[in-house]
Amino acid sequence: MSEEILVNVTPQEIRVAQVSNAILQEVCIERRSKKGLVGNIYKGKVVRVLPGMEAVFVDINLEKAGFLHVSDIAESQVEDKDGNIEQVPINQILREGQELLVQVIKDPLGSKGARLTTHLSIASRYLVLMPNDSTLGVSSKIESSEERERLRSLIADNMPDNKGCIIRTAAEGVEKKALCADFRFLCKIWKGIEEKYRTMKNYGVVHEDLPLVLKTLRDINADDVKRVLVDSRETARLMKEFVAEYIPLLEEKIEHYPGEAPIFDIYGIEDELRKSLEKKVMLKSGGYLIIDQTEAMTTIDVNTGGYVGHRNLEETIFRTNLEAAQTLARQLRLRNLGGIIIIDFIDMQRKEHRDQVILALKKELERDHAKTHVCEVSPLGLVEMTRKRTRESLEHILCETCPVCNGRGAIKTAQTVCYEIFRDILRQTRQFEVKRLLVIASQDVIDMLLDEEAPSLAGLEEFIGVPIRLQVETSYSQPQFDVVLA
Repeated sequence: MSEEILVNVTPQEIRVAQVSNAILQEVCIERRSKKGLVGNIYKGKVVRVLPGMEAVFVDINLEKAGFLHVSDIAESQVEDKDGNIEQVPINQILREGQELLVQVIKDPLGSKGARLTTHLSIASRYLVLMPNDSTLGVSSKIESSEERERLRSLIADNMPDNKGCIIRTAAEGVEKKALCADFRFLCKIWKGIEEKYRTMKNYGVVHEDLPLVLKTLRDINADDVKRVLVDSRETARLMKEFVAEYIPLLEEKIEHYPGEAPIFDIYGIEDELRKSLEKKVMLKSGGYLIIDQTEAMTTIDVNTGGYVGHRNLEETIFRTNLEAAQTLARQLRLRNLGGIIIIDFIDMQRKEHRDQVILALKKELERDHAKTHVCEVSPLGLVEMTRKRTRESLEHILCETCPVCNGRGAIKTAQTVCYEIFRDILRQTRQFEVKRLLVIASQDVIDMLLDEEAPSLAGLEEFIGVPIRLQVETSYSQPQFDVVLA
């Protein structure tokens, strides 16, 4: 796979796009005014204990208190005399006013504060250090059992008893010297975090994760990347300095883009971003997806559209669903949709077709960096899945609730508003002594009153015996109007 990383830098924000075979796969946006918090470690204070929810709220000096569930607390489970694991009640673990070290695992979303954990982790190129855990794990993407055992033994010989570690996919084939240097580097960072935590008088950030561009370099597979193109000379220099020390294979692949035309325009990224905010996603066959993101879940509806196929209906549906599975997996990454996702594939009669579509979906999701879980087709023909959410979706970053429809996605028609105006006029004339009436509304509503609804308006005027004058107000949205008494 030919993969390119495009980096667009402005004083206001940094945007990183991952392009595979000339197709945009994923985009990350970090704004100066609202940087992502995932990975940051904070000194916090418990401000409220909720025994009924088995959780606490923690003040970490952000706008909203963070949320810490008992399942995200280290050593919250104990083994009884029979060897069974029991959950310790939250009020026996933490108390109000208690100080603790926490890490953000999910950015604040909407009205919710950040999701926190005490299972701390610090990532480097090859390893993830877990200071509060004694686990030693190896990435499941390293398939060779011999290599897994080699890596495990290398780290086990150097790891302190009270710390844990996860060996990342990038460590495959790496020599002992590089792994040990990585481990010492992480231990040094952890020592600095402990020291700062002890000496800090206020609550707040103790350790910040890498900025977006450096985090991207740390996490990508250098062998899969053809080049990294950056439109900022200064940022390109910083990236080269970073990879020279940690990922030498990438140093020659980082290039500065000197062109005058915006880099995202040249590669068609801006058009893809615009399309990713629309509900309708066209398929090459002529079918389409309807993606509807709500607070509770995301629903995806698959339709054949203009695709009629060449054989029979079942084959047409099967082909459309296969293409939809591939496209929607990419859309989940591109839009960064998380939580519960319900997919309504077109009903398929043959079980082998249903199984192949689910298999295709799971295969496409293997490329996703976020953890996913896909269930089988339900009796209603729906596929339920989850995708781990760590940061806000693309829509939540780039958009806000429509002030006209308040997020409902629909507004009243001009005809509906006309009839509301008629009812309001009757209400006003029955309640008050009126000599004249002035109707103030949007251009479309006034046009309808003067055209299609002109006979109704004239009949109403004759019925109430009061002249009605119309006035356009350009600042009014379609549902807005006023009936002014004179």
